[in-house]
Amino acid sequence: MIRAPDASDRAFILRVMKPGIQAFSLAGRRALVTGGSRGLGAAFARALGQAGADVAILARDPAANAAAVAALAGDGIRVHAVSADLTRGVELEQAVGSVIDHLGGLDVLVNNAGTVIHKSALETSDDEWAAVFDLNVKAVWGASVMAARHMIDHGGGSIINIGSMSGLIVNRPQHQASYNASKAAVHHLTKSLAAEWAPYGIRVNAVAPGYVKTELAPVDRPELRRMWIEDAAQQRYALPEEIAPTVVYLASDASSFMTGSIILIDGGYTIY
Repeated sequence: MIRAPDASDRAFILRVMKPGIQAFSLAGRRALVTGGSRGLGAAFARALGQAGADVAILARDPAANAAAVAALAGDGIRVHAVSADLTRGVELEQAVGSVIDHLGGLDVLVNNAGTVIHKSALETSDDEWAAVFDLNVKAVWGASVMAARHMIDHGGGSIINIGSMSGLIVNRPQHQASYNASKAAVHHLTKSLAAEWAPYGIRVNAVAPGYVKTELAPVDRPELRRMWIEDAAQQRYALPEEIAPTVVYLASDASSFMTGSIILIDGGYTIY
């Protein structure tokens, strides 16, 4: 049962909290980023490493993983890579276990891996729908449960799910019902797990980016500018490096009183 903090709790919190900017430090933390070989995931891995965490990435393509490790090493960040298909339960379980063994534990999980299919609902096959949900939702569920089992026995941790503004709105002009529904599911899964695991010291939050320049989002296409760019208050798209600091914040003690939150970062797209 969760109780209201008393005076001794408050004194303890103030004693262990790092002062000021030090609250954002991840020194001594162990972090895993799924889909960390490119795009948003690579930016998250870099930012977590820069904040002091020991970082591992988990993605399907060994060549892309090796390239990411080399690129991060060029920035002075050492990253461990594991190749696995996150949609296959046995592979995912073995991969997460391997990361925990290599890092010596796990304090932060960033569920970033995802995919999108731009097709109308009437043209989307059952297999395509399943492919989107297997990676965007089922893999998030699986990795979170595996991480939580470890975190419960080791004092808690932080799980950060990468949702999307598409879980809150219907994008246009493209049709992507499967993706939108999957991200809405991620948001509600985030809240559900946050409620269930709060007594164990596990915080679960999500980041919901708007249009970001990655391989999944062709933000430079002129025919999409009217609805993708001009409809946003800031009249531009984001770079992955602009989303990464929020992930660091959610991973750190600076966000110690946050769980079950969905942080929207969309340049004002959903204001109107």
